Amino acid sequence: MRLKFPASIYLTGVFLAVWFLILSSPRVIALAETITEDSIPAVVSRIQQNDVIYLGENHDSASIHQQQLAIITQLYENLVNSDQELAIALEMFQRPFQPILNRYLAQEIDETKLRKETEYDTRWGFDWELYAPILRFAQANQISLIALNTPTEITHKVAEFGMDSLTGKDFRYIPPLSDIRLDNPEYRQRLFHVYQQHVEDEQGNSKEAENFYTAQVLWDETMAEAISLYYQNHPQVHIAVLVGKAHVIYDYAIPERVARRINSSSFTQTSFLFDQNQ
Repeated sequence: MRLKFPASIYLTGVFLAVWFLILSSPRVIALAETITEDSIPAVVSRIQQNDVIYLGENHDSASIHQQQLAIITQLYENLVNSDQELAIALEMFQRPFQPILNRYLAQEIDETKLRKETEYDTRWGFDWELYAPILRFAQANQISLIALNTPTEITHKVAEFGMDSLTGKDFRYIPPLSDIRLDNPEYRQRLFHVYQQHVEDEQGNSKEAENFYTAQVLWDETMAEAISLYYQNHPQVHIAVLVGKAHVIYDYAIPERVARRINSSSFTQTSFLFDQNQ
């Protein structure tokens, strides 16, 4: 059976709602690849040796989420009789709600309460049923779930007023200032271009380009920190990361920021990007 892909591209969150030009990356091993049911084992065999596997998505694509689940299922089956484990990291849940994900996995709350108590509909907003089968599979097989994202209140604050507006309590769920790197000129240039498109379209709530760039970097750094911390505490785990393509298509978004935090020559990661045109 051939899995279908929608033609639309929809990268979103608080700020990012436009597609970046695709560049080659040493960590992107599959770019715009079409997956069939028969090809899943071969795809997984190519990626499962990595410690972190980014499954770059279009958030509103039902077929991409189906393929993510197929890959996760195969990863789980390949690892189930080994001394290694699988975890799933999720951009669509913000870090303050990690205890809620834990309670869901422990079957202390049902799916309805998970959705309500993580404030999913207001903080993410895409159709719940796009992600629900993955969450159900994780619960049924006791696969750890990792909340990745920056709290909306913090990204809004930085986008409007800049990093200097943050106070002590704001750093509870984000990295310290010393770990937030804003020094990549190529990333800055690309995001400034995105910002200009937002201005022309009258979108977003960032009042100037530097704040827009800083908020996006903070978003990447927060997710990178969450991934890194989990890996450091669980070195035998393989982490499948469900995240928008724009956060992984360039090494200087999330992947470089994860690698910077993990001091291990054996650590590997890769990005798998799905075909958005099928």
